[in-house]
Amino acid sequence: MENNEWYLATKQLLTHLQRSGITRLPIAHQPLPDAIIAWGQQESSGLASHPAITDPIAGQTRSTLVGQLATTISNPQPKSALPSGSSSPARPVDNTSQPAAVPGMQRPSALPTFAQAPVTGEAKAWASPKGTSGERIESLRILSEEVKACRKCSDIVCRRQQTVFGIGPHDVRFVMFGEAPGAEEDRTGEPFVGPAGQLLDKILVATGLKRDEVYIMNTLKCRPPNNRTPTEIEVENCRPFFESQIEILQPEYIICWGSVASRALLKTTESIGRLRGRFYRYKQAKVLVTYHPSYLLRNPDAKRQTWEDMKFLMRDMGTLK
Repeated sequence: MENNEWYLATKQLLTHLQRSGITRLPIAHQPLPDAIIAWGQQESSGLASHPAITDPIAGQTRSTLVGQLATTISNPQPKSALPSGSSSPARPVDNTSQPAAVPGMQRPSALPTFAQAPVTGEAKAWASPKGTSGERIESLRILSEEVKACRKCSDIVCRRQQTVFGIGPHDVRFVMFGEAPGAEEDRTGEPFVGPAGQLLDKILVATGLKRDEVYIMNTLKCRPPNNRTPTEIEVENCRPFFESQIEILQPEYIICWGSVASRALLKTTESIGRLRGRFYRYKQAKVLVTYHPSYLLRNPDAKRQTWEDMKFLMRDMGTLK
């Protein structure tokens, strides 16, 4: 293929990507010249007369990006050079100024642009004083027995293997608040132990926390059939349990993982995308909302947003400036 034909084909492809709103060029896993040529032949002629368009992210002109695209397709990067679960190359960062990111989570090259907004919501007092260590342990034990005896959700009770109450120290700063147990959690009786739990562990480590330093619990205490999304009635049936748990623990921070948790705790219908980037109040606890680890496993591109949320949390904790 002659150089001018290659140039026209790649230029046409880039124009198509830009018209589609794509501002970053993917790294191909294998050469695709035939596909590009075929696409280019379907495009109308005359694109060569279009002025150079500046990429809004990279600040590069179309002609520069066309050259990059040709190089990328002619010399594809091997898959082994890509982080697991990522479709784009990892960016070099200054490890002296930022903590290590979670494996598979693309870390931004700069701190997120979240504004340091005040906490949304009124700081209401806890219903009762925080009990002693022994009192909290006993209160959680009694509440756990009440959960085991619950039969309100008839569609769930007849299928569950066991209830999944929660796990972690009784005196904690952080509560990880998830959605509902999955198959592995239903089998073991412990929250976040499946693939999503493994990713959560990696996120916690990158944030500077250990699993045994946080309390992990779910909105629902029983697994919905086939891991379906909990219904509003089921959430309300479990509300006395998760609200009592939080009241006993009285944490400083609550991290809501996913829309089910955020809607249950904050009583809002807003999406995760609109709730991210600020703190909310649940009584005297600060609440941060981010994507559920199971969502991140299905949508690896969202790992970057979750990493930004964790950095937002770390700055408030004082562990990241």
